[in-house]
Amino acid sequence: MKKTSGRRTSWLLLLALGGLAALSVPTASAATRIPRTSEDAGRARGCVMVYFDLGETLVHTAEDESVRYMPGAAEHLRALRARHIPVGLITNVPPSWGATDAARAAKLKEVIDKDWADTRPFAWSDFGDRIFTPRTEAERKPAPALWERAKKAAGRCRVVYQAETPDEVQVGRSVGYLAYQAARPHWPAYLPVRLIAALAHLPYPNAGSAREH
Repeated sequence: MKKTSGRRTSWLLLLALGGLAALSVPTASAATRIPRTSEDAGRARGCVMVYFDLGETLVHTAEDESVRYMPGAAEHLRALRARHIPVGLITNVPPSWGATDAARAAKLKEVIDKDWADTRPFAWSDFGDRIFTPRTEAERKPAPALWERAKKAAGRCRVVYQAETPDEVQVGRSVGYLAYQAARPHWPAYLPVRLIAALAHLPYPNAGSAREH
């Protein structure tokens, strides 16, 4: 019963957003440029930011330990890029990888690139400084700390989170994200980009309704 209710809620949300997406949504030529930093994006008005988990959401590690894009991931990132929608990562790595998010992100890039086997390079430049990783073991997902830090960096932008893990999707929703479970059979691999773009045109929720999603 609980699963049925959750699916009904998800479909109602998608239908509602689909109606909004049918309205006029600015094209890439009419949109502002992608903010290069979280600070720039956080100052934007009428904006939406999309955060992802990494492993088995955007990239897949094969049995031979080679790493490639998940099906549809490169195309989804390209479509977000075309609409100038900023993206980020919320992902677990060992805190020992560095003292800052930037240092841990650099190590993450090194690890992924070492075993990268896709014909297309991973789109690291799309993520800018929006790669949030745990500073301590206590911050590791599913603790809400990373989502909270990423949401704060987004400022007044609406935030979307996409991951393949139901537990992570639920945590994202609990702290105010529109969270979508990616890579499910019989569902779109990722939240449709037109729906994501439409979110930027919804009124920003009051502080008291941050849990509405």
